[in-house]
Amino acid sequence: MKEQEYHFGIRVNAHQFAHQLWQVLLVGLTLGMMRTVIPALAESEFGVPKGSFLLLMAFVVAFGFVKGTLNFVAGRLSERIGRKHVLMLGWIIAIPIPPMIMHAPSWNWIVMATVLLGVNQGLTWSMTQTAKLDLTHPEQRGFTIGLNEFSGYFGVAVAGILTGYLSEWLGAREGLMWFGLVTVVAAIVTTQFWIKETLPWAQAEADQHAAGTATGPTPRFPTNISNKPTTWEVFTLMSWRDKRMFAFSQAGLVEKFVDALIWVFYPVFLYQQGLSLANIGWVVGIYGFVWGGSQFLTGKLSDHVGRLWPIIIGMWVCGAGVGLTLLGDTLLWWSISAAITGFGMALLYPNISAAVGDIAHPAWRGSAIGIYRFWRDLGYGIGALLLGLVSNFSGLISTGFWFVTISMFVSGLLVLMFAEETHPRLNPKEGQSLE
Repeated sequence: MKEQEYHFGIRVNAHQFAHQLWQVLLVGLTLGMMRTVIPALAESEFGVPKGSFLLLMAFVVAFGFVKGTLNFVAGRLSERIGRKHVLMLGWIIAIPIPPMIMHAPSWNWIVMATVLLGVNQGLTWSMTQTAKLDLTHPEQRGFTIGLNEFSGYFGVAVAGILTGYLSEWLGAREGLMWFGLVTVVAAIVTTQFWIKETLPWAQAEADQHAAGTATGPTPRFPTNISNKPTTWEVFTLMSWRDKRMFAFSQAGLVEKFVDALIWVFYPVFLYQQGLSLANIGWVVGIYGFVWGGSQFLTGKLSDHVGRLWPIIIGMWVCGAGVGLTLLGDTLLWWSISAAITGFGMALLYPNISAAVGDIAHPAWRGSAIGIYRFWRDLGYGIGALLLGLVSNFSGLISTGFWFVTISMFVSGLLVLMFAEETHPRLNPKEGQSLE
């Protein structure tokens, strides 16, 4: 295929774009099956002692550190062997997860299953996001990431609700096993027959920038990096050498404290308040639905008004929603606070990724996204560990909620201090005219 045959944009690549959205929906379903039933029944079904917050958080700590590392690996690997191969590898690794849940004799098996889930999520979700950015036009990045995260977290929310009902109908283990097996098999089949390799699109875009034939405003790419950077070069650039990338990476890490809290402490807190598994699934599902659905608007919004302020405001709104959870005691109140938390996530989540995509050169964009997602999903592990520690120290699950609220406000302030607008049309490379 000749270079001129690689066209960019959602409309021109609509068929493949739709298949990629289906993939990330399945990724979300796989993650969501672990987020309602298992934490709520950790004590009765899997033998976690009451009040053992650190042990309860162990499977999320394992997930975070493994997924974060695999994001890093996936990004770099995808620039060598291609996006589709990494995606398929992630799905093959997920095959043992449902049987392990079904036959788990102890909580250690759940932790091991979650390690595999972390590998699966690190490889698959990273690739769906990277592949869409390969295909799309720079002016559509916010909308692209919004669609990607909507589809994924819609899947998370649906899985949380469906597995709650399936567990009441079939039993916790049987319901999770059959749900998981159907999801993973569907993903393997559709990846094999309908997913295309998108690495050539990224290479074509890089060639356009190198030849000076790229259209539109030039992004503010970092200048303190070589044309063909090593892994260490990209890692240090994303982590501290570029203050914008540092700001976005730390914000990604801290916002995962919220997701770790919702994953484990939300179901436990609500179960302690007397809610049924189905109602817990709905409260957690509202968070996911609002987060996912709102990204249709918030991702597109950032293509018009920029990335920076939606990220900052989103960090603060999300933190406020977490704190509000503790200030009421009804199903309606918890649903509203979950919706506020989800809307804050919708403001920040796609737009941090879009901001990274704006200023990461296409020649090393896969690595940059992988390293950002490394730091972001490491937040699962660090957040879960800190949540377990502060709650163990105080003996109160509510301490974890306040810890997350404060962390989100501080992290948003760091973005305000160190980041800048990254949208190339709103803040192009210095000296370039927009006319």
